[in-house]
Amino acid sequence: MNPAVPTKGILAALWLPTDEAGDLITADLAWNIAFLRRCGIHGILALGSTGEFSQLDIEQRKRALALVAELAHPLPVIANISDIRPRAVADLGRFARQLGLPAISIMTPGFYPSSQDDVLAHFLHAAESSGLPTFLYNFPELTGTRIDLDTVRAFADRAPMAGIKHSGLEFAYNRDLVRLGLEKNFVVFSGNDTRLPELFEVGVAGCIGGLVNIAPELMVHIYRVLWEGAPGAIEPATTRLRKIGATIDRLSFPLNVAAGMDARGLPTGAPKAIVSARSRTIYNEIVVELGQLFREWGILSPPPPEGQ
Repeated sequence: MNPAVPTKGILAALWLPTDEAGDLITADLAWNIAFLRRCGIHGILALGSTGEFSQLDIEQRKRALALVAELAHPLPVIANISDIRPRAVADLGRFARQLGLPAISIMTPGFYPSSQDDVLAHFLHAAESSGLPTFLYNFPELTGTRIDLDTVRAFADRAPMAGIKHSGLEFAYNRDLVRLGLEKNFVVFSGNDTRLPELFEVGVAGCIGGLVNIAPELMVHIYRVLWEGAPGAIEPATTRLRKIGATIDRLSFPLNVAAGMDARGLPTGAPKAIVSARSRTIYNEIVVELGQLFREWGILSPPPPEGQ
C-alpha cells in the first residue's frame, strides 16, 4: 500500500550526503533516515532545496528518490521534481509515480523571470505529467519568483492540489495561504522551522524544514504539544531551536544545514558546490560551537543503524 499524502506534521527537508562525484552515500543516508524515523518525524521531502537538487543530474535524482523511498518506508515521501526544463519535470514526475510516491512538489522554474501565467502553466504541466497530488513550493528568495495568491487559487481550481510549502522571509503570507487552503481544501506547510508556535497559531498544518535534519526531536516535541495536545511544555525546545538557527545562519544555506548535522555527529558527505576557505572556517566554528551546546543540552549523537 502506498503511503498517504501527508497533511500535517514535521517533515524533513532531507539533506543528501553525496560523494565528490555527486553520488549518494547509501550508508550515510540510511544512518540519517533511521535517526529521523526514531525521532518520530511524519514524512520527508526528497530533493528539495536542502537536498541541493540543482547540483544533481536527472539520473542521480532518480536514484536518490528510489533510495529515499526504500529507506523511509512507510513514511510518505514527497518528490520535489522542480527544474527549469519542462522535459526534466515530466520525466521526474513520471518516475515518482512509478515509485508509488504519494505526491510531488514543484517550484517556479528559476533563473529566467516568469509571469504568473507562465508559472501556472509550469505547475499544471508538472501535475499532468506526474498524475500525482501536487504541493506548490514557494521560495522566492531562491527562485526569484513569488507564487502569488491568485496563481495558487487558479492551480487549486484546475489540478489535484495537496498543499503548498511556503519558505522564505514573508511570514505573513502563511496566513493568506491558510485562509485560501480552508476555502480550496489544501494544507499549508512552512519552512520557517524556528517559528513553530507562531505557525501553528495561524493554522499552518506542519513544517518542512532543514532544521529537522539537525534537531528533529525538538521539533516533533513542539508539534505534539501544540498541535496534538500532548502533555508538556514547549520550552526549552523553542529557545534551543532559535539558538540552533541563529548559529548556523552565520553560513549560507544549505551548507549551514550540513554544519549543524556535523555538530550533531551525523554524516553529511562532500560539499556539492565549491566552498571558500572563509566558509570552511565558519563551518568549523559552527561545528565546535553547536557541538558544545548539544553536549550541554544532553542531546546525544545518534548511533548508526544496526549492521553498520
